This record gives sequence, C-alpha cells and structure tokens, in this order.
Amino acid sequence: MTIAVDFDGTIVEHKYPSIGREKPFAIETLLELSSEGHKLILWTARDGELLEDAIRFCKERGLEFYAVNSNYPQGALFADRSDKSNKVIADIYIDDKNLGGLPDWGTIYEMISNKPPHRHHKKSFWKRLFGKHHRTR
Repeated sequence: MTIAVDFDGTIVEHKYPSIGREKPFAIETLLELSSEGHKLILWTARDGELLEDAIRFCKERGLEFYAVNSNYPQGALFADRSDKSNKVIADIYIDDKNLGGLPDWGTIYEMISNKPPHRHHKKSFWKRLFGKHHRTR
C-alpha cells in the first residue's frame, strides 16, 4: 500500500516551526511498515528549509520516504512538472487532523497490518448506524 504520513502532530508533537518531540513508536512503526513493503510518502505543509529539517529528522532515525509531498520519488520522470497536482494519492493517510483524532501508533500498525474490524461488517454502514429501529415514513 501507499501510505501518506503527516509530520507535525503525527510523527512529532506540534511545535511548528520547530520540531517537537517524537511521538512514541512513530518512527519504529513507520520503519516496520516500510520493511513490510509499504511505500511511505511524507505528506506535510512544511516547505523549504523547514521541510528539509523534517526530512533530516526522520533520516537521522533511519526513516527514509519513498517520496515527499508527491507520488513520485525525487528526480522521477514528470516529478518537476509545473502543472502537476498537489494532491498526493495514497491508500491510507495518517494525520493527526483525522476525524476522531490520531490513534496511538500501535493501533495504527494493527489497523494497517491486519484488516480493521470495520472491514468485517456484513451490514451496510446505514444499517449499522440506524439498526432495525429505523423506519421510513
């Protein structure tokens, strides 16, 4: 899978423009996911020197990303096109601004490595939401 990962508030605590303390198990979990063959994309609003600081922070801990704010690795064909989209296409987005907030990194790993419980539901979303007590008039 391709996994887009935010930096501030997700890999590290929010201290922007500084780099906050690493969130417990963030780097270890991302390293494990990478070793399992997932493509990790650093997906952040940081740019310029602040972006370089984030990349360096991760690299010093052994974490290198497949790509940064792009679906293409640095130097890949078409990666520098001026008309490319700013949208990163991924199977999963890990971000502290998620609806419901950011789960701990152990939970994130379990959700990615195993099928999340919500994938096993046989009922539709609406039937689970309203159950058999829902009536239409």
